[in-house]
Amino acid sequence: TAKAAPSNQVRIVEVGPRDGLQNEPKLLPAATKIELIDRLSQTGLRTIEATSFVSAKWVPQMGDNAEVLCGIRKVPGISYPVLTPNIKGFESALAAGAEEVAVFGAASDAFSLKNVNATAAEAIERFKPVLKAAKEHGVRVRGYVSTVVGCPYEGAVAPSAVVKVVEELHQMGCYEISLGDTIGVGTPGSMRRMLDEVTRAVPAENLAVHCHDTYGQALPNILVSLDYGIRVVDSSVSGLGGCPYAKGASGNAATEDVVYMLHGLGLETGVDLDKLIQVGRYICAELGRPSESRVNRAWKGPQQAQK
Repeated sequence: TAKAAPSNQVRIVEVGPRDGLQNEPKLLPAATKIELIDRLSQTGLRTIEATSFVSAKWVPQMGDNAEVLCGIRKVPGISYPVLTPNIKGFESALAAGAEEVAVFGAASDAFSLKNVNATAAEAIERFKPVLKAAKEHGVRVRGYVSTVVGCPYEGAVAPSAVVKVVEELHQMGCYEISLGDTIGVGTPGSMRRMLDEVTRAVPAENLAVHCHDTYGQALPNILVSLDYGIRVVDSSVSGLGGCPYAKGASGNAATEDVVYMLHGLGLETGVDLDKLIQVGRYICAELGRPSESRVNRAWKGPQQAQK
């Protein structure tokens, strides 16, 4: 059958409140996180990852998860997914009113062992109960795959290893699988080699990309993914966060920069860039750090957007 032309709409998955703040050294009060999410809800974003139901012992930044999820103003039409690595996390998230959750695996065994103390295959076995319970409760599940092109412990990751995990998550019932270049080592070359294989195994409409900007390659890597028909991009307002288990991984792609690029390509995100920039400035002031977004630092007002 002929494939429909990819849409000119791109959905941004804003991961700043979770992946971003989780990897910022400064602990913010729940009220500030709630304010951040409420402000993001006013920008036109349709997916805002709110928090993570993990052990506060391991990730103290997310210790107030239930308070945050219960405290935000949930705007109709916006989803607020939360990370649930195991059934205990899922049950806590459900009790706090979660309607969408995310599970995560890795394409690299070494990374998986460091991150969740299990091999890639064992980690997937662990969250099978989460998918089963989610199905019973009508909760949507998103899947994350870390280290899709490189691993800080193993080096280059074979595309076939990524395919294995992506296929498994897809078959288990994840509606969308986000491909994460966790340490930001990918280039348009290694992204293409990986996406050539992965898009043969799972349709592009079930995939998203999650690119870190450690080596300055996030935007070109996102651009490459658009060529494959991928239309969902994870990014973090003002480039907050990195990954605590990947040494030297600077933050995610900055949402402001991603939106500026997408709008310049004539693609639609539904996001008001000027409002987003104000939110970036707000959270960076709270953290006492400069914005990692080039667009945010250069922005003088909406008249600048290239028509």
